[in-house]
Amino acid sequence: MKPDDKSLFLDAMEDVQPLKRSADVHWQPSHKSRTVQRIDTLQLDNFLTTGFLDIVPLSLPLEFKREGLQQGVLDKLRQGKYSQQASLNLLRQPVEQCRQALFRFMHQSRQDGLRNVLIIHGKGREDGSHANIIRSYLARWLAEFEDVQAFCTALPHHGGSGACYVALRKSEQAKQENWERHAKRSR
Repeated sequence: MKPDDKSLFLDAMEDVQPLKRSADVHWQPSHKSRTVQRIDTLQLDNFLTTGFLDIVPLSLPLEFKREGLQQGVLDKLRQGKYSQQASLNLLRQPVEQCRQALFRFMHQSRQDGLRNVLIIHGKGREDGSHANIIRSYLARWLAEFEDVQAFCTALPHHGGSGACYVALRKSEQAKQENWERHAKRSR
């Protein structure tokens, strides 16, 4: 940033008040009006593993694609072409808290029939930084969810290397609705 850019930015932000950190999860309103049932994750066993961790180097972008998924889906995800229906902020939280929050978030996303979410894990300057530890665990944990079809590093306006897009499997209800919509067109 040039010195004059910084002063312009500071002048523009002069009266901005920081948001209270009351919730790290942000849900976008659904286009369907329906009653949302919250699930009790205390009854579910958190299967996300901890322990020995292979650190993902900062130079390596996060990316995963489940076998059988079309490459075009990952390409569109990488280009940010899918709207993000919810986000989870894991910034500056201990590993175990991130593990629990991710587990609850992913199960709630599935329950709500969401397809695309954003997870913010933060950026580290060194491979061993806390943000990169969380990023490395996130790469492991997301692959452990059967409903995760793909994930990749987000675009800069969504957090860049400090966030990732996650594509979830289509629910049975969504598959049925899609089938019915296409069946009507072919009649």
